[in-house]
Amino acid sequence: MRLAVSALFAATVFAAAPLPVIFDTDMGNDIDDALALACLHSLESLGEVKLLGVTITKDNRHAAPFVDLVNHFYGRASIPIGVVRDGKTPKDSSYLTVPVERRDANGAFVYPRKIQDSKEAPEAVELLRRLLGKARNGSVAIVQVGFSTNLARLLESPGGKELLRRKVKLLSIMAGEFPAGKPEYNVKIDIPAFRRIVEEWPTPIVFSGFEIGKSILYPATSIEKDYGYAANHPVADAYRQYMKMPYDRPTWDLTSVLYAARPDRGYFSLSDSGTVQVDGEGKTTLVPSANGKHRYLTATGEQRKKVLAALIELSSRPPDSKR
Repeated sequence: MRLAVSALFAATVFAAAPLPVIFDTDMGNDIDDALALACLHSLESLGEVKLLGVTITKDNRHAAPFVDLVNHFYGRASIPIGVVRDGKTPKDSSYLTVPVERRDANGAFVYPRKIQDSKEAPEAVELLRRLLGKARNGSVAIVQVGFSTNLARLLESPGGKELLRRKVKLLSIMAGEFPAGKPEYNVKIDIPAFRRIVEEWPTPIVFSGFEIGKSILYPATSIEKDYGYAANHPVADAYRQYMKMPYDRPTWDLTSVLYAARPDRGYFSLSDSGTVQVDGEGKTTLVPSANGKHRYLTATGEQRKKVLAALIELSSRPPDSKR
């Protein structure tokens, strides 16, 4: 009986353990990346995830400092950050530049951080290998919401595929358009890397396609009303810089975070299993297969309402708020 009770207690503790997450992002190309990172911090405050690290596929000097200052804002300055080398989309973004360079009347940075330039951060694959090497087998969810550059390079690295097979339970990826559509941005920017992911990735992959985030718009009214608990909020600041306010923006990247963290809450439904294929232009198609490791998210009208309510609540939650 004592053994049975101990086993039940251990199972309960294990089930309640936070989900280890690695966030791979092209931070700076669209504002949904910043909102998605805010959601991850709130999910960690709620005890649902543990953000192991952030890796970046945008090759821009302000990308890592921005991620770092957001992590500082949420009280998690120790979260490691890795950056792509010789990557895509180096162009500056005002939503990175303005918060990173903003100073107060005394000349001090409004948003503290340790990293001043992305070149100061370690290379992304190096960090990924280190984080996965320390993780418990079969425990990590990777949320990729940018290009596949970093993860494809990890696959190509010595022992990379076996490392992923042992350590990763799920890849939740914002990419593609389903069941059929135009080439999606995250895919077409680095088609060879995306192709390597869909052909060689050793664990299940769930895709949040372009059509999902486009159908669920984050409201400007939330930015204007829900972030006022801080005189200076880096995510709201970035949102205001990305486009002229007020504007509502698709929740592409946020949906991949929400599914990874809460797959059993009924926010989404899933397609049948299959294998995603990509053509030379970046168009994606799921070829049905009973043994396929790929599925994509679907959502009814009622589910979309539920998703939006959750995303607003999570992204605007004050740091360290437990309720």
